[in-house]
Amino acid sequence: MEFEILLRMRFFLSLLLLSISFTVTARQKGYDFNARCQQAYEAIMQLRIDDGKALLEAEKREHPDNLIPYFLDNYADFFPLYFNEDPAQYAAKKDQRNARLDMMAQGPETSPYYLYTQAAIKFQWAMVRIKFGERWDAAWEIRKAYMTLKDNQRKFPQFLPNNMLISAMQTVFGTVPEGYKWVSNILGMKGSVTQGMQTLQAFIDSNDPLAQLFRPEGYYYYCYLKLITENNADELWQFIQRKQLDTHNNYLFAIMVANLAVTKQKADLGIKVLSDRNTSGHYENLVFQDYLMGLLKLARQDDDAHVYLERFVTNFKGKFNVKEALQRLSWYYYLHGNMEAANKYRNMILTRGNTEMDADKQALKEAKSGKWPNVLLLKVRLLSDGGFLTEALKQLQAKKAADFQPIEEKVEYAYRMGRIYDEMGQDDKAIPMYEATIKVGANRPEYFAARAALQMGYIYEKRNDKAKARECYQNCLNMEGHDYKNSLDQKAKAGLQRVG
Repeated sequence: MEFEILLRMRFFLSLLLLSISFTVTARQKGYDFNARCQQAYEAIMQLRIDDGKALLEAEKREHPDNLIPYFLDNYADFFPLYFNEDPAQYAAKKDQRNARLDMMAQGPETSPYYLYTQAAIKFQWAMVRIKFGERWDAAWEIRKAYMTLKDNQRKFPQFLPNNMLISAMQTVFGTVPEGYKWVSNILGMKGSVTQGMQTLQAFIDSNDPLAQLFRPEGYYYYCYLKLITENNADELWQFIQRKQLDTHNNYLFAIMVANLAVTKQKADLGIKVLSDRNTSGHYENLVFQDYLMGLLKLARQDDDAHVYLERFVTNFKGKFNVKEALQRLSWYYYLHGNMEAANKYRNMILTRGNTEMDADKQALKEAKSGKWPNVLLLKVRLLSDGGFLTEALKQLQAKKAADFQPIEEKVEYAYRMGRIYDEMGQDDKAIPMYEATIKVGANRPEYFAARAALQMGYIYEKRNDKAKARECYQNCLNMEGHDYKNSLDQKAKAGLQRVG
């Protein structure tokens, strides 16, 4: 009898010890951003996705209770989904969002990574959802990410990665154009360009070990936000050179710099960066590169520009930038006198892609109009967009406003002259051309007058004439019904915040 009781006691004691063992094991889950995880993060941020995932799988096998590999899995999914916009991949991976959030919640709440990892995952999926047309869900996701970060910031004010993401969001919220203002108003999201950029600047300049760990990500946000909120292209390029961003071995940086080159009249630089990058098989395949290379080569008026644009519209499975790429293809063939191909690609604009971006919206509008641009003005536009200002000015100076009959061409002539002088640093010649553009084009649907007002704001801000700069930025905002309304308003709002 006593022996039987002893056996039962030993049995229950074993169950108790086993239960305690399981509890202890569950409590051992944590966030260890160790050397191998850091190597994986670095690889993924360079778009060496498979290399990063191999390191993560090794970490999972050796340290199954470390949650950081599962957090970094989200980065590995994010970049291909964001750039390639493949609906099949999105359908296959979208359930991972909830699974990863549940996993991050298994870690200790005493760690700053507990809330940070959840916020970062929400933020990344918000960006992906925008690409797949889920705008309302994306807006709520951003709010959730923002509120989670604010909570984490209160609990762990010294955890600097909080500042990286919060400052990026604050900067964007501070420049929300009127077309999307309803979203930020409903969700109660407000921001400040000045505060956001100052906080982000402090983050990337910090010597804190965590700031250094996440610095590549911070550089990425900083460069794009600098582009949106400021007009000082020279300062942006100096920053990229000063920080020695490795565009050869870091594919993400190469894509970023090429994208900036498209916007900031640096076609030669963008083409060189994409041509010189490391093309080994370790890097993710991004169709988006063909879109960028096509735009850059068309601006330089290279004969092979169509090769890249055709490859993009053939292989890209998403909807963003498609109408613009088709428009550029139609322009290419139009300038080469092949109207059959030009009309073929123009007709495709009507059925492919979406109009979430202003450039895509304008491409659709042009296609529906049935009108083709003036050949000379189109060539000058492309040359100017690529930074080939001397050649653009030479072609335009051979004409005068009276040589153009439609009013929209007269307005564009004045705007192009002003923009070229502006980019060449000849502000005193640019301002009268901008003023002429605004006088004639302020109530027209083309974007020339609004952009002229914005550029004049930049000039007066540079001269520290804040009152005149404010007047110009507000004038840009006041113009309604023109092309590129949202993107120009965003830049004008950022300008108003800078000059108070």
